[in-house]
Amino acid sequence: MEKWTELITGLVILVGVILISWMSSIYSWTIFGKNLDFLSSAWIFFKGGIFWLILMIGLLFIVLGINDLRE
Repeated sequence: MEKWTELITGLVILVGVILISWMSSIYSWTIFGKNLDFLSSAWIFFKGGIFWLILMIGLLFIVLGINDLRE
């Protein structure tokens, strides 16, 4: 793809996802009694990602420390 087409496509997708997540949290989107609040689920996923990132950094430091003790 050309660079401008990729840039415009990426911006349209980004704005679309932001609008859909915002509108799903403002309005009550339910299907078969299940709430489709995309903003809430994205926030929960983001918090889980931060948790796993911090956990993996801690494990990396432990492994590096053990490796330094062996030398």
